[in-house]
Amino acid sequence: MNFRWHCLPAILLLSVIFCSNESFAQRKRTKQNTLYDVDSLENPIPFVRKGWHDKIDFAQHQADLSDGKLDKSIQYIGDSVSTKLFNQAILKDVDHLEVMIENLQYKERPDDEGREKILYLRLLGELLKKFNTESKRDPVYWKRTVTAFKELVIAGQEDRLLSYVMVHPDIYTLANISLLEGNKEAKEYFYTEIARRNPEMMIKRLGEYYKEPFACEVIAIAAETIPNEIYSYASSTNAVLSSAVRNCNDSLTKTIVKITDESKSPLRALPFLSDVYKGRKTITEIDSITKNQDLFYQNLVQLKLEGETMAGSTYTQELQFRGLKYVREINDLHEEKEEVRFDCIKNMTPEQLYFIMVYGQDEIYTSSFIGCFKRMMMKMTADTFNGTQLFQRVHYDKFRTFIRMCAGYNTLGSFLLNMPEEQRTALMKDFISNLDKGDDNELEDAVDVADAFGSIEDKALVSFLKKETVNSYELAYKNKSMKGMKIYALLISLFNGMKSSDNIAALKAQSEVLQLPPINLVPFKNLQDDSGRVFSEFFFYGDEDGKSSYENFLGDFKNGKWKKTENQYWATFTSTTGKPVTIFASLPLAEPDDEEAQLKLTNYLIEHKIQPAIIVHRGHSYHLVSTLEQLQEHTRIVVLGSCGGYHNLGAVLDMSPDAHIISTKQTGTMLINDVIVQAINSRLLEGRDIEWIELWKEIGNTIDEKIPQSKGTFLDYVPPHKNLGAIFIKAYRRLSASNETEE
Repeated sequence: MNFRWHCLPAILLLSVIFCSNESFAQRKRTKQNTLYDVDSLENPIPFVRKGWHDKIDFAQHQADLSDGKLDKSIQYIGDSVSTKLFNQAILKDVDHLEVMIENLQYKERPDDEGREKILYLRLLGELLKKFNTESKRDPVYWKRTVTAFKELVIAGQEDRLLSYVMVHPDIYTLANISLLEGNKEAKEYFYTEIARRNPEMMIKRLGEYYKEPFACEVIAIAAETIPNEIYSYASSTNAVLSSAVRNCNDSLTKTIVKITDESKSPLRALPFLSDVYKGRKTITEIDSITKNQDLFYQNLVQLKLEGETMAGSTYTQELQFRGLKYVREINDLHEEKEEVRFDCIKNMTPEQLYFIMVYGQDEIYTSSFIGCFKRMMMKMTADTFNGTQLFQRVHYDKFRTFIRMCAGYNTLGSFLLNMPEEQRTALMKDFISNLDKGDDNELEDAVDVADAFGSIEDKALVSFLKKETVNSYELAYKNKSMKGMKIYALLISLFNGMKSSDNIAALKAQSEVLQLPPINLVPFKNLQDDSGRVFSEFFFYGDEDGKSSYENFLGDFKNGKWKKTENQYWATFTSTTGKPVTIFASLPLAEPDDEEAQLKLTNYLIEHKIQPAIIVHRGHSYHLVSTLEQLQEHTRIVVLGSCGGYHNLGAVLDMSPDAHIISTKQTGTMLINDVIVQAINSRLLEGRDIEWIELWKEIGNTIDEKIPQSKGTFLDYVPPHKNLGAIFIKAYRRLSASNETEE
């Protein structure tokens, strides 16, 4: 594959699509001309089942209407590929399933025919009801789920349900789990196997199978990695589920129950489950450790260094929470002298400092990271070990995150110089390689790499990474790894477009290669509702920063172009000149009333069928979860003016797949946030498209002129056309959807 570099992106993406379609065509050829593929009824539908078909047709009708139009098409925010998937799955494939179910033959057991056909029709109708009630609809998920429904029905007819679930222990079979009723062996295998793959998901469904003989096995699997979930059931007021856990004979589960009953702080003690289980520490000894913040954190890090896997996710979550406490303390002291600001970490080892940085990424300031990094490097030098040895000690946990952070905070060069050249080369190869490991939707490592691309300025390193990315693509191609081919083809395209990130024509061309709507542009018409009005929604919180931010925000509307009204929970700003624009802002009421204000506003918007095209978060990162819950499919611009917003891309795009995201690598400031909002509002009033290259230059000029002290902080803001992580996620999902469509 010795292609010219500038031709690679289009060629590689085409090869990914070709390989996928070729694979699909082969599968399709093996299945045609069977009784399951007939598209016409062999006999009229009997009256006894006509009502079930009517219910399915009504559910399809509701799905068709979900985009506001009854036109035999389920439109998906202007995305033709996803629209095609929904229409295939919910309209075309469901119609075919109705015919297939009616045509099923029961020559050996004719008495079962009517009963089983009604069962299939009822479950198909329930599947459609679930589709209609979901706020987040993943087109690939629904295409595969409907396909799995068909395959399970066929497997059931051919008495091979067990062999089917052995090949397909996945979420698509799980969505159709009712089709396994009556097959004890298949059901037991499926529940226990998918529990091994995703114990957290399955233990939360304990209520579905607590009476089954395999329930204890699923509980035991979950106990190894997520003992906090077992604790929740053991301490639950739900006597049935609590008994299911407490009566389980698994020895590890019994240890969790013992901690639940005897520890003074059982949730804090659970990360040390292995110590109790193996008799290394008593519960009393662990309680004494968890009472001391520093000792608690040090022991959590030690578990990581020992490579302990028992209670893995529990102690990782606790490690993140404890690490964030140090980050927040350092952040709060950002105006103090260094010896005061970093006093809380002065005695920490390099490994302990490393985990503070990588697990505190959502809230760490630039200066906080650099202060921690500098202290880590000094101690590594004093202890005479280098970066490679550091990663070996921490078992390469979050090493791509650390490299991405170093690239973003301009410390990657000094970190790499800390190790011999051959080790630097090996490390950066590892950084690029094996991004196709894990499930198709596990993209954290790939997003870290994509984000890092945008920050690395060393030309030699960039050239090396380009070469390694192509090599990794060729290896994925050789190994027939569809996930790897998609990831590396997209990374090559992003690499290719980095040098043109401020060129409108180049970004337009890259959008076409990536099969995305324009990266650099949100057309004004896409922000308007059916009446031509643009709606925005702002979320403010009740802490001191939130109140100050709101007061500053009000100053943007004292120019005579807006009319303000206010009730107990929110303020409304309506344009009096220019295009019709309405802005809703929740009031920063004292906690927890601020959350009630947001809920009241959200309910009002739902009741009046108002879908804000623009969502703006004005609060700390620990409030961000509340804001993200309000996003909708039709949200087109999301402003995450909070620290850590840069690391919540996936959550935003889960809810708003076509959103253009403005985020920051560290903490946002109300002064910069206001300049961004003012620039956007000005264009809305004029009815202009939001063109990011032009807009970002204007914002930068305004900051240089009016708040020059914030110029450095503004550099940490990431505009949508340079948000490589978000662009990567969008393109990957779009490519995955393309691979699912039938030609």
